[in-house]
Amino acid sequence: MIKIKLSDLLGKHKMTQRALTMKTGIRPGTVSKLYHETTQRLEVDHLNEICKTLDCQPGDLLEYIPDEAPDSH
Repeated sequence: MIKIKLSDLLGKHKMTQRALTMKTGIRPGTVSKLYHETTQRLEVDHLNEICKTLDCQPGDLLEYIPDEAPDSH
């Protein structure tokens, strides 16, 4: 699965979701879905704006966590 680490980055930068919305122009609902990791997709333009605003790389925002292997009983 892919973990979206926006909450960690905003905390590191002491920035609120609202402030990110104002600086990037991304809709508040979209920022909230990213923050709470409930989004189903990520627009490249949004990723670009977030990285530009938070001075980070896409890898700072996204993390791949391997799915657990199913039991082979």
